[in-house]
Amino acid sequence: MPARLLLVEDDPAIARTVIYTLEREGLQVNHSLLLGDARSLLAGMRFDALILDVGLPDGNGLELLRELRQHAQHQTMPVLVLSAHGEEIDRVLGLELGADDYVAKPFSPRELAARVKGLLRRATPAPAASANPTSNGNPFHDDVTGQRMHFNGQPLALTRREYRLLSTLLAGAGRIHSRDHLLTAAWGDDSESTDRTIDTHIKTLRAKLRAVDASREYITTHRGMGYCFEFSKE
Repeated sequence: MPARLLLVEDDPAIARTVIYTLEREGLQVNHSLLLGDARSLLAGMRFDALILDVGLPDGNGLELLRELRQHAQHQTMPVLVLSAHGEEIDRVLGLELGADDYVAKPFSPRELAARVKGLLRRATPAPAASANPTSNGNPFHDDVTGQRMHFNGQPLALTRREYRLLSTLLAGAGRIHSRDHLLTAAWGDDSESTDRTIDTHIKTLRAKLRAVDASREYITTHRGMGYCFEFSKE
């Protein structure tokens, strides 16, 4: 069954081009001009990915992204953000809110299609070996099959990228992971993301862990080297 995408874009010419390009790749595309219509579609249908414009007549697309990442049903759905704004602050804000990729207008339809297919491909990775240290005092449980993480018995509201980063760090606890290694683990070999992307996601991960337990930090920064997950410190 072909993947079903939701495109939220108010420019008819851009929407027609995107729909034509993606349907030629064998994908199904539903189109919404407004955030309100997109919310209704997301409430009633299951989508495999979302392509979301930022500047829309009834609001900012990042508002919808923020809402989606607060609900378990949509926390892991791949989201690619489209925007006429290519400034770094816009890209970083989108990533901090949980976007998986960001494309600035104008863009190549073929490149967009390649990025969407990459998101879909990486959305269903092969299960890896579970990384759950059995020693007493480990407050984390990594449900690899369901791609969910529990901390102190509480489910963490993680995006798909955040889950992969935390799972990778947890599996290699005590070892320093370079940013390149973490990029490959979470984004894949064909990622065009940067070191800043990793730093942004680590910052968000730390905040989510602190919300459960503010008594200590588990993720340590090693300047010029990368990040390390540590269960205990002397």
